[in-house]
Amino acid sequence: MASEQQPAAVPRWTPSPRRRQDDDEADRKGAAGMVSDLGASMRGTEGFPFGSGRSFQPPPFLPAAEAEQPSPEISVERNDENDRVAFVVARETSSLRRPEQGAVLAWEDLWVSTAGGSRRRVPILCGLNGYARPGEAYVTQDDVLMNTLTVREAVRYSAQLQLPSGMSAAAKRERAEETLREMGLEGAADTRIGGWAHKGISGGQRRRVSICMEILTRPALLFLDEPTSGLDSAASYHVVSRIARMARREGMTVVAAVHQPSTEVFGLFHGLCLLAYGKTVFFGPAADTAQFFALSGFPCPSLMNPSDHFLRTINKDFDKDIEVGLDGKTMTTTQAIDTLVNSYKSSVHLAKVMHQIEEIRANNEGQLVKKERQPTFLTQSWVLTKRSFVNMYRDLGYYWLRFAIYVALCLCVGTIYYDVGHSYGSIQARGSMLMFVAAFLTFMAIGGFPSFVEDMKIFGRERLNGHYGVASFVIANTLSSTPYLALISVVPGAIAYYLTGLQSSGEHFGYFAAVLFTTMMVVEGLMMIVASAVPDFLMGIITGAGVQGVMMLNGGFFRLPNDLPKPVWKYPMYYIAFHKYANQGFYKNEFLGLTFPKYNDQAGAGTVITGEEILTNYWQVQLGYSKWADLAILIGMVVLYRVLFFVIVKLIEKMKPMVQRLRFRSDMPSVQVTEQGFGSS
Repeated sequence: MASEQQPAAVPRWTPSPRRRQDDDEADRKGAAGMVSDLGASMRGTEGFPFGSGRSFQPPPFLPAAEAEQPSPEISVERNDENDRVAFVVARETSSLRRPEQGAVLAWEDLWVSTAGGSRRRVPILCGLNGYARPGEAYVTQDDVLMNTLTVREAVRYSAQLQLPSGMSAAAKRERAEETLREMGLEGAADTRIGGWAHKGISGGQRRRVSICMEILTRPALLFLDEPTSGLDSAASYHVVSRIARMARREGMTVVAAVHQPSTEVFGLFHGLCLLAYGKTVFFGPAADTAQFFALSGFPCPSLMNPSDHFLRTINKDFDKDIEVGLDGKTMTTTQAIDTLVNSYKSSVHLAKVMHQIEEIRANNEGQLVKKERQPTFLTQSWVLTKRSFVNMYRDLGYYWLRFAIYVALCLCVGTIYYDVGHSYGSIQARGSMLMFVAAFLTFMAIGGFPSFVEDMKIFGRERLNGHYGVASFVIANTLSSTPYLALISVVPGAIAYYLTGLQSSGEHFGYFAAVLFTTMMVVEGLMMIVASAVPDFLMGIITGAGVQGVMMLNGGFFRLPNDLPKPVWKYPMYYIAFHKYANQGFYKNEFLGLTFPKYNDQAGAGTVITGEEILTNYWQVQLGYSKWADLAILIGMVVLYRVLFFVIVKLIEKMKPMVQRLRFRSDMPSVQVTEQGFGSS
């Protein structure tokens, strides 16, 4: 095969001379770790060599001249349902890290598939071979950030959550500032990230903030999913080159997917991987790729971005288009891919990769990465609490609009039931007003669900990268919402309470506010559970509203407790609904100690009815325990719902891989793997 010939010297593309001198030096040394994903032309991922430093031997695919120097190590990252072309550059091995700090992973004849229609499996990766060295950390494609924070605040909070406990607060702040400078964000450091309610930084700057937050710890291996997304060509080059320089200085391995790299960005690539629909088209030095394509019959036109040429050659989405080989013959894109795949299979490049895998297996290189000690549980919980509280009070919709709605509703309640008095008719009026507070004012806590969904997205990203645990998130969310819910319970609650003319002692109002506050905490806990099980925004609100609606019906107001059908609705639903304990607590707090005129059409007026009689006969309230027991049960529900949220999140983390394995096994009879490829039985 042509690819077996000794590679000739192929000119490398060089970036614009406008770059800084220190960037120039970093680029000449090849200190980068990049993967460029050129769009929807291939499916799946493949890994390439990337290493741990001084103990690493030069990869066998390097030309002799390059093998004399410490060689870059190559890796690739990306896996989704779209078809992909992946380019890889790796960092230089002049590492500050010791070899024992890394881990080595090798894979041979790797097949990956996903469930398709008619119980068939669809191949994603087909017989791939590769190897990888030390590893941790990951930056997602979507920029999941708190919109209310400034750029500096977001990075500083992230530094406090991630950097080791041994670092001083000043050192953590300096690391955050240094990282902001490296990503060119000094000018936007005090600008809010922004969202629908507040215009903030650009999409490209958001991308750089996401990168900043994950390179704070200078991880041994960093995965960047499309770090140049939303950036113009100049910003893309500077971001890539600065990551490259950091990789060389800190001894990091960086693996990144990049959309359609410009010629300058492509010039930073040292190694290249091409995948076509799960098959390896090429694995080797970027400088050899153009020659490989040319000798296989697909030369790159002059003055054309090589990445564009490679993408066009192996993109069969438009398979009616044809490729013209050196011999003048035409072929479809599928035929072109097959030609390139077969050329690679018989080339020296694949043989050298397989040899490297054998060496890794024989030497058993690498050990697990040992992370430095993270901040303590209490420190992480405190930092998360501060960050969440700042996010809440700056959120116009979550905080201030909801507060205004609560004030307006309580004004309505207070004026409708104004000075309700102590007549016989006030019994029903008092009960209705208290039920509305227990049911509908607490129902309004569902308005915080959209904000919590955003918090869950941030939690998912940071949890994925090991920034903190589930318990810290639960505690922080609870503590940060406490002042806000307390404010709602006291201010709007006082408006409704005193305008209505309920018992005016401080002890009675204090209990009223405590029950209102606790029931709101219960509802927030309930919505946390809903968000963990139904993460979709609209479906979550519908589900939460439905659950609360059922609980309202069983709360003892719309249907008195003794009239509820015993199967299901009274046992167990009546005792599960938090409205039961809120209503009973409110009723006991208000009616005990009061008397009302007893009106009877036959006997006339003149007798009185006590609060105890009203609770027992009118509202069918259980008087075997005090109102404080109802409040204690509500507090127990607050704790219980948050514990359930914790358990559900942990179960999802553990059960999801098991479910995927079971689904795969259930579909296995329809899949057959042979030496020739992927087939169905």
